Amino acid sequence: MIRRRTFLAAGAAGALAAGGIPAALAQGAPATLRFSWWGGNERHQLTLKAIEAFEARHPGVKIKAEYGGWQGYLERLTTQIAGGTEPDVMQLDWAWLSMFSKNGDGFLDLAKHPAQLGLDQFGEDALRVGSVKGKLNALPASFTARVFVWNRSAFDKAGLQIPRTWDELFALGPQVRAKLGDKAYVLDGDGLDMLLLAHTYAQQKHGQPYVHPTEPKVAMSPEAVRDWVAAYKRITSDNVGVPQPYRASLGGADKPTEQQPDWVNGNWLGYCAWDSATRLRTGALAAGQQAEIGPFLTLPDAKSTGMLGRAAMVLAASRNTKHPQLAAQFIGFLLTDAEASRILVNSRGIPLARSQFRQLVAENRIGAVEMQAYEQIRQLREAGKVTQPSPLFEHARVNKFVRDVFEQVAYGKANEEQAAARLLGEGNLLLARVK
Repeated sequence: MIRRRTFLAAGAAGALAAGGIPAALAQGAPATLRFSWWGGNERHQLTLKAIEAFEARHPGVKIKAEYGGWQGYLERLTTQIAGGTEPDVMQLDWAWLSMFSKNGDGFLDLAKHPAQLGLDQFGEDALRVGSVKGKLNALPASFTARVFVWNRSAFDKAGLQIPRTWDELFALGPQVRAKLGDKAYVLDGDGLDMLLLAHTYAQQKHGQPYVHPTEPKVAMSPEAVRDWVAAYKRITSDNVGVPQPYRASLGGADKPTEQQPDWVNGNWLGYCAWDSATRLRTGALAAGQQAEIGPFLTLPDAKSTGMLGRAAMVLAASRNTKHPQLAAQFIGFLLTDAEASRILVNSRGIPLARSQFRQLVAENRIGAVEMQAYEQIRQLREAGKVTQPSPLFEHARVNKFVRDVFEQVAYGKANEEQAAARLLGEGNLLLARVK
């Protein structure tokens, strides 16, 4: 692991990340960087404004924006990296570092360009997240974990109470149906959201994640895997969670919650997802409705909270870039600069860089619900109760396999025993191949 004192040795220079001028620019040579990211329209527009600010500060520099939605992003990036045509700077899922840089040499080593990066703005855990085999491959924009978000106004209108236990959650389904009708549900979420919520339940009960933290194998016992599938069926039954087939009929099974009219209008009362989605989703609620963060549901005798937490996304630079110093400087600008912070706010989650976080708090730029989520996660992290999953759990092929298994369950094409058998047998074979 790269030692923190190496990073901090450049603390004073790092503080000048936004203002340091690479040698090529000082000599008047023009330079162009390609920058790719995924997101929604808000992130796109704010990032384009941040790019304009960087270009204005550095005449002669051009940032070519390459952006779109989540779907297809990894596939396109995989093809580019394989052909050596990847962008100079890339927004990545943290788990992709292990896919593209198994030995730490898949991306530019940012530690070689400390004067362009405010590395002293990041904690040891943040630097560790972006390090592979002792090389700093990326810097995280923010940290995210799973939280329960509820429409307080909808609960009040229906005369119901926000659940504080799993039993209360399961009991709410019939109550919501009786109060609001057959198409009302307690929780929304796409297929991944629902299987991850069920994973939380099984991990609390058995103390085991699906993928072993350090080895390429299934860590759950056969009993735990069966309970995972059983919890998924229970969550997506009896008006607790929106069933995947019904969701698909409303414009696509993976249509985001913030685009669902039933969530916007309070017919679906909540969701459980990464807290980085909080601002967008709560901001979509119809006028007069108020959201809040609920307690993280935990079994009375839980062996683990089952709360998954990780870097929301990371920024990395291509090892093939012709402008490594400038690429590092652009990353430093986006993640640590005050002007960039005022433009981007928390469109990539609440910033991990200390200066940007303090600035947004001081200027009251972080919403109340987002701060509720942040504080809940902070307290649980400090208590050691947030679990970072194995990168293999979020490996693209593993993710697709798990989603396919649960989709079969959702559509009644596989029962609990069949699904559990696949998750164990095929899961172990797949993990051994992609390690």
